[in-house]
Order: sequence, then structure tokens, then C-alpha cells
Amino acid sequence: MATSALDGAHRVESTRRDSQHEAATASGLATSDWAALGTTAQVVVTDPKRLGSAREAVTEVLDAIDLAASRFRPDSELSLVNAAGGSWVEVSELFAAALRTALDAAAWTGGLVDPTVGNAVIAHGYSTTFAAVPPVGAALTLAPAPAPGWRRIELDETNRRVRVPAGIAIDLGATAKGLAADLAAQAAWAASGCGVLVNLGGDLAVLGEPPVTGWSISVTDDSNLDLPFGGDARQTIALHSGALATSSTSARRWRRGGSIVHHLIDPRVGIPTAGPWRTATVTASTCALANAAATAAIISGPDAVAWLAAQQLHARLVHDDGTVTYVGEWPRPEPFGRTIPEAEVR
Repeated sequence: MATSALDGAHRVESTRRDSQHEAATASGLATSDWAALGTTAQVVVTDPKRLGSAREAVTEVLDAIDLAASRFRPDSELSLVNAAGGSWVEVSELFAAALRTALDAAAWTGGLVDPTVGNAVIAHGYSTTFAAVPPVGAALTLAPAPAPGWRRIELDETNRRVRVPAGIAIDLGATAKGLAADLAAQAAWAASGCGVLVNLGGDLAVLGEPPVTGWSISVTDDSNLDLPFGGDARQTIALHSGALATSSTSARRWRRGGSIVHHLIDPRVGIPTAGPWRTATVTASTCALANAAATAAIISGPDAVAWLAAQQLHARLVHDDGTVTYVGEWPRPEPFGRTIPEAEVR
């Protein structure tokens, strides 16, 4: 993963369009949606005749990522590495790339995004696919403890092998989906030869020639627009190139005792981050970079604005009370929900 947040290769601007799906229909784009990686996968193409080849290419990439990096498959490479008890494990090129992305993200964020939070995630109840996590359960009695730390993972890229110390479980959830979006977009573009958008549950990448007005993206806390939160929870932007990712405590949350628990673990203390942000959306040159930055922003708490600005990133942060903070040149809405036309981010 590059340490430079923006390379000038992407642009986002305000738009008055109401939804990505409606924009696609109105402009003659073609869209396909299906379940994958525990979320909804979507591919949109500018040439409807190429939708089938683009979806096939995306499906192939997502199947490979699932087999390499899923925490919920006993036959995945991730599961085999975690179960190796400190022994070296030979891995595929894809898994090595996924782990390298996670380690680079950890280094770049100063450990705010750390793949060694696996045991903490499991201890808080996220031990199976989210659809199977009981929404209500007994209170947790866990003492805060820092994650073991990403520097303890050994990745031998020359011989393509990995060693994780016994007792440590790695979780690539904070980076693998972003990498998957990048790889899937590259595959779809190569297969279709037209403009493509790949969206994996809100983490998306675009390649090729975009629609004239850009890809219309609805930015929300969650795909459920009826969430019981206040504030301006929804904004629509036009993405011309690059990628966008959202991390949120509004989704993938459950209750244990009288407390709400969610999946974003602060590696510094080993428990779910406490706020003040419920959602962070970031644009960047790649989805892997945007994904890591959005997660780091949530976990960094009050320091998020300064950290994002220091990385020259453009972002939209939603506070727990629903108020919105904009970082960099993210498009600002006008009063009363109107958007500023032609407000560009380069």
C-alpha cells in the first residue's frame, strides 16, 4: 500500500442525483448485484453488453479472496495460518498480497489498523459470519488488553510463507475488502474494456472511462436508510476515478448485556472503539488505502480530523449525534440539504 494518500488520479464532486441505482438506470448503465463476502457485491458498467463478462471477472476475484482471507472458512489460507501454532505456512501469491496490504496499513496508520485483533474480535462475539451473530447475549467480562501487534507477524515474500506466533489470530477484515474491490475492478475493466464500478458493501473502486457526470454514489451510515440516527445521514457525490470506502459502527453491531458491541476494535486497548465518530468515508487512489484510512479515522477518535488532514485525504465524518465534519476538499452541502454544484476534489 502506498504511503501517499492521494496521487491526483481521482476526482469527486457534488451532485444532486439521489441514488446510484437511479443514475445508472437514467444513463443507460448496466448493474448486477449479488451476495458475496458476507455483504452485497455490485458491478456497474458503461457498456451494457459487457455486463456479463465484467460480473464473471469480479466473481472469480471474490471467490479467490474468500478462499484466501476468510475468517469464517476452515479451509481458507487465513484459517490455516492462524491454526499453525507458530509454524511457517506456505501461502498463495494472493494471500501474501493481502497480508502485505494489512501490514502496510498497520505501519502507515501507526498501528491503528492492526491485523492481530482477531482474538479480540472473536471474544466480543464476532466468531462467525455476521448473519449468524446473536443480536442479544449475556454481558461480557473482558479486561482491556492491547492487541499482540502487527510486528510479530513474519511474512517471507521471497519464499511466499507466513509465520504467526501461537496464540495470535490475524483478521484481515480492515483491509481485505478494499483490496478485493481494487482487484475486482481491475479484472472487470480488463474483461469488459469499458468503464466499471465495483462496490463491495460500500467499499468501491472505479476504472476506465466514467459516465459524463461521474459515478453517482450515495454516501450513508449503512445501506439501511431508516437507521434511527439524527443529522444529515446521507449525501450523494460523483466519483470520477479512484476509490471510496466507508467504515462505520452503525453496522455490524450487537448487544451484550446492556452494552452495544461492534466490530471495530481499537488495537491499543483490545475493545470496540468508543467514538466520537459513527461513520468515516474517505476517497483515495485505491480502495485498500481508503479502507484503511476510514478504519483508522474511526479508531483514532478525536484525532481523526488532524490525522486525515495530515495524510492529505478528503473525508466525511459523521459524529455519534449525527453532525457531519468534512475534511480536506470533500464537497460541502449548502444549507437546507442542497449541494454545491461543481465542487471538485482532485
